[in-house]
Amino acid sequence: MSLSGTGRPRLMGILNVTPDSFSDAGRHFEPDAAIAQGLRMAAEGADIIDIGGESTRPGAARVGAADQLQRVMPVLRELRRQLPAGCRLSIDTTLAAVAEAALAEGASILNDVSAGRDDPALFELARRSGADLVLMHMQGTPLSMQTAPHYEDVVREVREFLLGRAAAAEAAGIPRDRIAIDPGIGFGKTKLHNLQLLAGLQTLAKTGYPVLLGASRKRFMGSICSVDEFHELVGATCATTALGVMAGVRLFRVHDVRDNRQALDVAWALRVQMSGASP
Repeated sequence: MSLSGTGRPRLMGILNVTPDSFSDAGRHFEPDAAIAQGLRMAAEGADIIDIGGESTRPGAARVGAADQLQRVMPVLRELRRQLPAGCRLSIDTTLAAVAEAALAEGASILNDVSAGRDDPALFELARRSGADLVLMHMQGTPLSMQTAPHYEDVVREVREFLLGRAAAAEAAGIPRDRIAIDPGIGFGKTKLHNLQLLAGLQTLAKTGYPVLLGASRKRFMGSICSVDEFHELVGATCATTALGVMAGVRLFRVHDVRDNRQALDVAWALRVQMSGASP
């Protein structure tokens, strides 16, 4: 299963093995709870389980490699053993040491919110291992990113940044078809910036790199829907999934797999019908 291609887009289930994630507040911090959630998401239709041991919520402090590994490795090992064939494992980290250990335990996707800027060794690891690589845009760091983010043209600037990081990855020897790009919804963006990026998803899809959309339960949608609780934004997230499918997005990183599976499948059936192509 490749990140690229022309078939049905893929769902990536979010598995935060952290005590301070923005939407689940440590609900899956203990290994048994995290393993059960990973298996549940796979049963509900996730194609990929994305495991992270460091929160990247606004204001979050950094977590070192040793702590990340202590959190994620027991979960990775057990999920590798129990997940159904075809469901891939992804490691959400910016550190090559964490990524390398995860790859040794069965992960095959590196999801790097720093796009290779935090640890240049990550590109070499991706080249050597043959893993797929997701590069995300973020203005600033999780600690500072929501402090007055500013853009002249957010779609253009995010596109240029991602193309630049993808070019750097290719220059490091990573094949183009192993690279995906993520506009980083909510990472150093205002509500207006996020909406402009969602409206401009087709522009990113036209770069030829698979686009990953991570809008799940993001706070800006709560302000639109007059909702304060993150878990009440399932319907809003499904709306972004359906719109993303129609714009050509290939990967969707979500908390609520069952609902987004339905949104994706219906939107994909409609897209196929409109194009006249085979599903």
